[in-house]
Amino acid sequence: MSASTSIRIGQELYDQAKQDAVAEHRTIAGQIEFWARVGRAALDNPDLPVSFVAESLASLAEPHDKATVFVARSAGN
Repeated sequence: MSASTSIRIGQELYDQAKQDAVAEHRTIAGQIEFWARVGRAALDNPDLPVSFVAESLASLAEPHDKATVFVARSAGN
C-alpha cells in the first residue's frame, strides 16, 4: 500500500473530481492523481496534444489481460 498525505483542495475541484471519478471508474483520489499525472506529462511533453497524453496514460493503466490485439488492415482492403 502506498503512503498517503492529506491536502486541502477547493470544493469545486473536489466536486469535478467526484463527477469524473464516477464516469471513469476511479476513486476521487485516483481521479485527482490521474489529472496530476496528465498535467505533469503534458508539461514534460509540450509538443503532444493533452488528449493524446491523457489517453496514453489511461491505456497504460488498463489491465493487460483485458487488452485486445491490434490487427492492421491489409493494403488491399
